[in-house]
Amino acid sequence: MLFIVVANANTQKELQDKQVPEGVVIKFITTFSQITWKADAYFYLLPEVIFANDKAAIELLPAPVFVNAVITLLNELPANCIRINAWPSFLLNPSLEVCASEQNKQIAAVILSQLKWKHSFVPDIVGMIAPRTIAMIINEAFFALGDEVSTREDIDIAMRLGTNYPHGPFGWANILGIKNIIDLLNKLCITDKRYIPAPLLAKEAEL
Repeated sequence: MLFIVVANANTQKELQDKQVPEGVVIKFITTFSQITWKADAYFYLLPEVIFANDKAAIELLPAPVFVNAVITLLNELPANCIRINAWPSFLLNPSLEVCASEQNKQIAAVILSQLKWKHSFVPDIVGMIAPRTIAMIINEAFFALGDEVSTREDIDIAMRLGTNYPHGPFGWANILGIKNIIDLLNKLCITDKRYIPAPLLAKEAEL
């Protein structure tokens, strides 16, 4: 089995930390234009904003394409695409969040089983499950910081110790990327005002 992964250096490192079963070959490239092989599946894990530039060519690929599409819905993607949550650090989670059409769901399950990657199919919603939850936590932390409730350090410590989360909200924001968080919140708040970005978060996203 051959899988081609289009990803930056950090994402490649995360995938290299996952065990690959015998008989599976993964070829890493950094730009879509470097694809020169036919594969059993492709993984397009570049930042979501870059996807639009390669969308037309991705539609022509002869195999399923797993796309880092936390914000983009299936109806905005080519029919051969399967959404996954490939935000920084999430690929290392015990289970991968996946969203696929009914016709692609079985295909996705077979491919991920070949890789021995545990996965969960989630609804085709903006932000999937974990990213929208964590984005809300980070946003509330920025509201608290803006209201001078506490410091970044103390809020992070309180969240880690009080909830047993692996990171505090500000630590998580640094890992996931402020741009990812603000882009998701801006999309979510169109239909749900609870997700309106905190002023301090919006300000930091502009820096």
